[in-house]
Amino acid sequence: MSVFFQKSLRLPSYPQGYHLITDQIEKKIPEIQDIRIGFLQVFLQHTSAGLCINENADPTVRKDFQTFISELIPETYPRFVHDYEGTDDMPAHIKSAFFGVSLQIPISGGKLALGIWQGIYLCEFRHHGGNRNLILTAFGTK
Repeated sequence: MSVFFQKSLRLPSYPQGYHLITDQIEKKIPEIQDIRIGFLQVFLQHTSAGLCINENADPTVRKDFQTFISELIPETYPRFVHDYEGTDDMPAHIKSAFFGVSLQIPISGGKLALGIWQGIYLCEFRHHGGNRNLILTAFGTK
């Protein structure tokens, strides 16, 4: 028997950086426990933030992400035209496209099948991005 569950999750405002949100996602959609084999799709409804899966234990990994991506796509790039909301505006859009706004994670035995050192990051690219909205869709077999 196939099942589908969908929930909205409004995240609090985070500062620019890479933030672990795995626990918040799992708490918002406990119906994952009802799925033996399936997937969780996480979709971010914004164009200036992103999602990724990476290291969940050592916070220096998130710091290094911040350092590297800020150097790769600097806010001081002189040719950006789209800067209506500040110097972090266009760089945030490019970073969002670079990382993407959706993830699909396997569900196995009622749990997210993340590796032991994996966590879901909200990648906040704006200095003051505000609250962020996620759509969580879990589907699979009971």
